[in-house]
Amino acid sequence: MRPSGRQLDELRAVRIEAGVLRHAEGSCRIVMGGTEVLCAATIEDKPPAFLRGTGLGWVTAEYGMLPRATQTRTRREAASGRQQGRTIEIQRLIGRALRAGVDRAALGERQIVIDCDVISADGGTRCAAITGGWVALRMAASRLLAARLVTSDPILDHVAAVSCGIYAGQAVLDLDYAEDSAAGVDGNFVMTGAGRLVEVQGSAEGATFGRDDLDRLLGLAAGGVAALVAAQRAAL
Repeated sequence: MRPSGRQLDELRAVRIEAGVLRHAEGSCRIVMGGTEVLCAATIEDKPPAFLRGTGLGWVTAEYGMLPRATQTRTRREAASGRQQGRTIEIQRLIGRALRAGVDRAALGERQIVIDCDVISADGGTRCAAITGGWVALRMAASRLLAARLVTSDPILDHVAAVSCGIYAGQAVLDLDYAEDSAAGVDGNFVMTGAGRLVEVQGSAEGATFGRDDLDRLLGLAAGGVAALVAAQRAAL
């Protein structure tokens, strides 16, 4: 029995509310159970220096967590003068994931920055940030199309992410904190709307796992991502 009472292949309740920020070119609030993330897209008219003159655009991300997103207060990283390694790793993951669904030539020499701020953390924050970040990105790309600043849609496909793991000996979908903290195997799966894999992060937290276990986790992830893509479509 899962702590939440959910079925093994059951997502937490998912809500995506688009257009929540007045000034951002794209934005959404995504809630997955007790995890809540605010995502905002900003269009910048020039790409990073390393892409100037290439005709290619770029999508990048920044990730942060409010001090009381967790059960006890987390010190602001700005107070220490530098980002933690976990933060850097997560925002790089978000950027890589979202770029997988973008035609960078169609985007042209500009950059879209996706800001992901965790309001409440209960497991799966990076997955929620990717899923909500795509909605903000989609809105920003639609704005470019409407303004005729691009000639073709730079969005190739949906991108969404979900966690899966082995908890109490069973493969489960969308781990909350209670499960994540006690899981024997923990993984994050990023996929496109067509079901193609973008990135797989998996580790044995308490015991090794086999190919059959990985196959079960992949099957759960595919179903979870399909449901998240449907939620993205509904939000837009």
